[in-house]
Amino acid sequence: MWSRVVEFMLGCWLAISPFVFTPGEQGPESPLIIWLCAILVIVFGLASYWNPLRHLHLANVLVALAMIGYGRFAVSAPVPPALQNLILTGLLLLMFALVPNRASQPPRCWYEKSPG
Repeated sequence: MWSRVVEFMLGCWLAISPFVFTPGEQGPESPLIIWLCAILVIVFGLASYWNPLRHLHLANVLVALAMIGYGRFAVSAPVPPALQNLILTGLLLLMFALVPNRASQPPRCWYEKSPG
């Protein structure tokens, strides 16, 4: 579940990033979109700890793709630093969202008692 912790940290970074970049480095609607993405990333990452919602972290793939798309196509070139941050964070989130919850544990068949 270490990848869910990284998703939570990326969500926290998204939440504080509008305060890091100056208003001239981001569009007028960028902070609201970034905070919405941050809330979704944090909720999806933390909710996947609950066993019935263990696959909810895959919803972060959609959030990551939306972040990358918005960061790239919201303004014409050159892309401002705040949107470059959104693209990079989206790529990192996309990478970690694909990691399964039990990635650090051995396969189940290795520790189940064999019959016989």
